[in-house]
Amino acid sequence: MSSYSYQSSYSQPDQLMSPTVSTPARIFAGFFSFLFHPLLVGLLMNAYAIYLNPVFFVGFSGAVKLQALLIYSFNGVFLPLFAVLLCKGLGFVKSIYLRTQKDRIFPYTISIVCFFWTFYVFRNMNGMPLILARISLGIFLATSLAFIFNIFFKISMHAIGVGGLCGMFVALIYSDAGIPGLGLPLILSILITGIVCTSRLMISSHNYGDIVTGFLLGVFCQFVAALIIA
Repeated sequence: MSSYSYQSSYSQPDQLMSPTVSTPARIFAGFFSFLFHPLLVGLLMNAYAIYLNPVFFVGFSGAVKLQALLIYSFNGVFLPLFAVLLCKGLGFVKSIYLRTQKDRIFPYTISIVCFFWTFYVFRNMNGMPLILARISLGIFLATSLAFIFNIFFKISMHAIGVGGLCGMFVALIYSDAGIPGLGLPLILSILITGIVCTSRLMISSHNYGDIVTGFLLGVFCQFVAALIIA
């Protein structure tokens, strides 16, 4: 690969896809991009399983539920975010927004370790419902594959996140028969996916391929996790 092509692949700054998007639309898109940041989507998935699903944590005390949420919050949200700030402070990335493929290498690597550790902890906690290990495994697999895809193009992390959200509900419908009330969460997740993916097209340098690939990857990895941890 030539020096020019390497720089084109890894060093291009993030450019807005559509300079004609109005300011209110940009604010709207930015708000939803922040609200459904990929790390926060993972937290949302765990919060649903712990507090909103009528089956998985029935009979568990509030302290156990809080412990489970805090475990994910620390390992799956705080540590990856701290890693990004640390990488910025050490000069490994140019921006905390990770606008280039090169900027994403170190954060991806550290996040892979964090998500695997989260999966390992939930998988080996006595009495902990397996749904949390399943979600974390899906996120770990998606992040690992995103790291590989990042070599070739800037796959959308936001699309991976909302894809995982949809994939979790679809996998629950097919793999855990008898769980009531999955229709509404699935519909809401599809709505969130549409808003977030549209927002990323409006205010980021992603193209349709980056978005669609990311979404399908998120869905696929939650299905694989559901097959591994039945």
